[in-house]
Amino acid sequence: MRWWDIEPVMELELRLFPEDAWSHGMYWSELAEAHPGGSRHYTVATTPDGTVVGYAGLMAVAGEGDVQTIAVAPDRQGAGLGAALLADLVTEAARRGCAELLLEVRVDNPRAQHLYERFGFEPVGVRRGYYQPANVDALVMRLDHPQEGAPQRDVPQYDVKQYDVKEPDHG
Repeated sequence: MRWWDIEPVMELELRLFPEDAWSHGMYWSELAEAHPGGSRHYTVATTPDGTVVGYAGLMAVAGEGDVQTIAVAPDRQGAGLGAALLADLVTEAARRGCAELLLEVRVDNPRAQHLYERFGFEPVGVRRGYYQPANVDALVMRLDHPQEGAPQRDVPQYDVKQYDVKEPDHG
């Protein structure tokens, strides 16, 4: 993800997560750490015409990874794009030497939970009232040894653009 992806990502973010969407500032802060040697990795998925239809982010610090966000446009859900994005994050966590990968998922989102279980994530706890202002609990899930967790079978190919370079083009 680059700075010019923030606006289309925000449009998708607000459609998918109207109550608890991240702000522009949050994405700018995340991208500030998405550089060689930085702690973040962000990727976007686009259609052939360049439309952003999904995005995902990873934080990796001291051998631990955390899925910061993952989102897929409503008209692309159920077609494997979420799996492709998650596979990218798991692969990156393994590349960075993470011994475990954590994430939070809404307890009322069984579809996403099933995706994570397919990758080997297991429930390890609950964060009460994590998603605000709706006060929805988060199921905390963990994948031990991410290098073993990314199933490459049945993952469709999408144009998933990876950018680990921070240098925003302000021109």
